[in-house]
Parts: sequence; C-alpha cells; structure tokens
Amino acid sequence: MTALPRLALCTAALLAGCAAAPFQAPMVGSHSAAADTLWLDRLSWGASSADLSQVRRQGREVWLEAQLQPRIPGPLPEAAQAQIQALAVTQQPLLPLVQQMEAQRKAADALTDDMAKAEAQKNYQQALTKLAREASTRQLLNALYSPNQVQEQMTWFWFNHFNVHQYKSNLRVMVGDYEQGLRERALGRFRDLLGYTAHHPAMLRYLDNEQNAANRINENYARELLELHTLGVGGGYSQKDVQELARVLTGLGVNLTDNKPKLKPAQEAQYRRDGLMEFNPARHDFGDKQLLGVTVKGQGEAELDQVLDLLAKHPSTAHFVSRKLAQYFVADEPPPALVERMAERWQQSDGRIAEVLRAMVGSPEFEASLGRKFKDPTHYVVSAVRLAYADKVVLNTGPMIGWLYRLGQAPYNRQTPDGYALDENAWAGPGQMTTRFEIARAIGSGSAGLFKVEGEAKDRPAFPQIAHPLYYEGIAPRLAAATQQALGQATSPQEWNTYLLASPDFMNR
Repeated sequence: MTALPRLALCTAALLAGCAAAPFQAPMVGSHSAAADTLWLDRLSWGASSADLSQVRRQGREVWLEAQLQPRIPGPLPEAAQAQIQALAVTQQPLLPLVQQMEAQRKAADALTDDMAKAEAQKNYQQALTKLAREASTRQLLNALYSPNQVQEQMTWFWFNHFNVHQYKSNLRVMVGDYEQGLRERALGRFRDLLGYTAHHPAMLRYLDNEQNAANRINENYARELLELHTLGVGGGYSQKDVQELARVLTGLGVNLTDNKPKLKPAQEAQYRRDGLMEFNPARHDFGDKQLLGVTVKGQGEAELDQVLDLLAKHPSTAHFVSRKLAQYFVADEPPPALVERMAERWQQSDGRIAEVLRAMVGSPEFEASLGRKFKDPTHYVVSAVRLAYADKVVLNTGPMIGWLYRLGQAPYNRQTPDGYALDENAWAGPGQMTTRFEIARAIGSGSAGLFKVEGEAKDRPAFPQIAHPLYYEGIAPRLAAATQQALGQATSPQEWNTYLLASPDFMNR
C-alpha cells in the first residue's frame, strides 16, 4: 500500500475513534508516570517533561502548592520573553495607547477626500487588529511557556467567564490590558476579580454601561452581572433586581479624553477618574435601591462596592461559579456533591479561588475524571505545540491564531457575553475533527509556519521531536490499542507525529 492511501486509511480510523463514544482512559497506577501525566494534562496546557520530572521527584502536592501561589510574573524562556517585550501592548500603558488610537481615528474621520479618508480609516482598523493580535501572541506564549500553568489556565477561564468581544467599538486596543489584569488576580479572591471587571473600560464599553445614566437606564451590564458573572440563572434574582442594579451602575462609564465633565460644585467631591474609567455623579441615580432584599442607600459610587460585596458573598454565586470551574476542570456535567463541597470551601474562604481549586483537585471525583475531559480547541492547539516543541520556543504564533479561528475559538472573539462553551458537544463535530487532523499534520510534519520569522523567506528548521521521555513514560503506557496500531503503521516520523496528535487519546485531557 502506498503512503497516501495508508495515510487516508489511518486518518479515517483515527477520526472515527474521535467521533465514537467518550474516550475511556486505561487504568494506570494511582501515581505512575502515566497517571501523573494525565493529572498534569488536566491542570496545565499540556504536560511537559519538566513538570512531570518535578511531580515525580517532589510529589503532586508540592507542585500544586507552587502553582496556587506562583511567582508573578512567571519567568519565561528568553526567546519567548523577548517576543513579549517587543509588543506595543507590553511597552505602552493602556491610557496613552487608547488615546493614540483615538487621535488616529479622529484624524481619519476629519479627512475630506473620500479616498484618503477610506484609506486612513482602513489603516486605523488594521492598527486596532494588530494590537489585539499582539495580545493573542502574549496569551499563547504564556500558555505555552509560563511555569505558572494553573494561573494561565485560570486566566483563560476568567476571560471567558467575564467575556468581552474584541470587535465591539475599540475593544481591540483594550483586550490585552483587560486580560493582563485578570492574570494578576486569577488565583485571588473572586471579589477582587468582580471589582476589577466592573471598573475596566473594556467591560463597561462592551456591555454598554457608559450609556447607562439616571432616567436613561441601560440594563445590559446589570443583567449579565447577575446572570453570567455571579448568581446565575435560577440564582434567586428577579427582573426588578436587574433594574435596581442598573440604577446602582448609573454614572459608571468610560472617558477617552483628558477632559473632566462639567459638574455642579456639590458633585465635585463625588467625581472619580481612574485611567479610562470614570464615575460621573451628574449621571448617577442617587435614589435608594432595593436589591435582593437589601436596601442600598443612594450615596454614589460606594453603592457599587456594597452591591459587589453582596454578590460575591452570595451562596448562589459560590455554587454557580464553582460549578463552572468544575465543568472546566472535571466534567461537562460535574458531580453535584463535588460542586457542593467547592461552594462550601468558597464560603469558608471568602471566595479565594486557590482554596476552591485545592478542594477540587484533592477530590476523588477529580482523580476519577482524568483522561475523560474532551479538549476544547485552545487546549488542543496549545497542548499539541507544547508536546511537539517542549524545549524550542516558537517564533511565530500566527499559525496557532489561524487554527483557533478555523476551529471557532479564537482569542477574544466570542461575540456574546456568555463566553465559549465548555462542553464536548460544542467542539466534537466531524468538521472539527477533520480540521484537527489537518492541524496535527501541519505540526507533525514540521511545516506549520511556527518558526517563520517576518521578513525571512522560509521557516527556520525545527522538526518536532515528540518521541521523547515524556512520551515513553507518560503517554505510551496509556495509549489505546487502535492508536498503537496506527502508530505502528506509520512509515515516517512525520506520519507518526500526525497519528499521535490526531489520535482519540490526544483529544482528551
């Protein structure tokens, strides 16, 4: 049989395996290298030889404790850090960067020649897109190479939980800063995350709160704050609570200029500006509110702190977010008993995320689920590149961004505020599996473009070496018989790499 028909035959077999019943991980010893690799696959963006070595040497508890109390920022390989440092989103603070882009937009809009105006407006849009792409590059390099793997997993989780869409207004210039703040708070108190997102211009603009003013109420942010960020559907709030929360949020908006609004003398003391965020008392409803059975006295911005405290401590928030964490890390339908224990730890620890994760990871339900959670596109792409290039820093994340667009999970690109789906059904269709095989073949052949530097005609040589100690110790012992058979039929390293990265085994974590 020639190479091409054999490749097609093995491809069909592998894809059929991916589309079949959920993968059942072979039984392995509770702390064998294979079991520890599965454990790391779940908590990281893909197990690495370095992490496996540390877990085997020091134990899971030591590794997890270091992850839950990480050095911030985590030291990256020099080649990755150099790429991040060269980005405009790294070099410039948000305020001057936004104002620079605003000046470019206004200059383009002011042109009177139609052709020149259209060209200038196109250049402005391209500049915004470049900044969002830079943020994507930073996100992927951190996911690939940061030693703080749990923090990076949680950064993605929180962005998805407090989702904003890059193509709303000028959010492409803001998403990198927004994500960086989530990264810094990813393992801290939920209340801090809630306060951060409630005051960030990306959220205020995305959910239209800058349009929310006394006598001109906009309920968008208030509704999502209750439904998606805290209590959840069925969490005990009513439409009246949405309306009252919207009143609390009046006056909280975005100011892209250096100008302060004109205020009455009595309002001056209430005005606050922090970067691009502005609380304008002239737009605030100072009447008393009734929210979740609690009276909120009309006192300005302090009302929001009172309400965020109330929401962060609410039992429905503890349950809703704990369940979502368990869905992300454990199972599409997480065991109710596990969710209850996580919510209880939430309440005991004042919503400290590290404590909730510690309770989850130490549970028998977490251990029993290893190898059975289907990878969403980001987990698939990042884990494939981590396995293929564990010790060689990619020089171009463009192909990864392109793959994520093809798979429907590009960074910052979920248009609706609910974030990307976390369950297998959203990502396991036949079209998805075919695209994943094509990605596996691109990575496995060494021709993916990950080492193509701008200005150079060809990729720098970097053939993936997947058959390394991590594979033999942590992956090979648990491969299904069908996968082993397909690998045995490979006639070249390129085919072998492709079959492994496209296997049903590799689709799970």
